[in-house]
Amino acid sequence: MDQSNQSERLLQQIRFCLEIDKEKEITRQTYLSSNLRQENDAEHAWHMAVMAMILFEYSNKEIDKLKTISMLLIHDLVEVYAGDTFAYNDEAIKNQKEREQKAADKLFSLLPDDQSHEMRKIWDEFEKWESPEACFAHSLDNFQPMMLNNATSGHAWKEHGVRVSQVMKRNSRTDEGSKTLWNYAFEHFVKTNVAAGNLIDDLNMEGD
Repeated sequence: MDQSNQSERLLQQIRFCLEIDKEKEITRQTYLSSNLRQENDAEHAWHMAVMAMILFEYSNKEIDKLKTISMLLIHDLVEVYAGDTFAYNDEAIKNQKEREQKAADKLFSLLPDDQSHEMRKIWDEFEKWESPEACFAHSLDNFQPMMLNNATSGHAWKEHGVRVSQVMKRNSRTDEGSKTLWNYAFEHFVKTNVAAGNLIDDLNMEGD
C-alpha cells in the first residue's frame, strides 16, 4: 500500500472511531445497578462483552467467544444515527428495522471497504439470528436489562408500566441462545418482580 492510500485509510478509520464516540451519548431506559441513573449504549455494550466472556459456557451450542464479543460491541453502534428504541415502545418498534438499516449503511460506509464489509457482515449476522454466536448475543442482550431491572426493584419497568406479557413477548426467543440464562431470568427476574408488583401481572401468573 503506497503512502497516500495508507494515509486515506487511516483517516477513514479515525473518522469512524470518532463517530462511534457518540454511542456514549445514547441513553437507554435501563438503570444502572446503583439506580443512580440510566445506562448509555456504550456501557451496555461493554457490560455484555464482559458477560459473554464469563457466561459463554451457558450457550446452547459451542460459540466463538471473540466473534460473540465483537457482535455485542458493535450491535448498537447504529444507534448513533437511529437512536435507542425502547423494547416496549410499540410505536417506535414499527420502523426500527428500517431506521437501523439506513443507519448501518451510513455508519459502516465510513470505513475502508474491507473493514466496512466485515463490520456490516457481523452486524447483519446478529440482526438475522444466523448463528449460535448471534443467538447467544441476543440472549445476553435480553438478559442484561432484566438483570438490571431486578437489581433496581424494577425501576424502568415500573416507570413505563411494563406488563409481564410484554416481557414474555420480548423474550420469546431468548432461550434459542441459552436455555439456562432464560430459565434463570424467568425464575429470578420475571417471577420475582411479578410477585413484588414491579411488573403488571396481566397474565395472572400469581393466580396460577
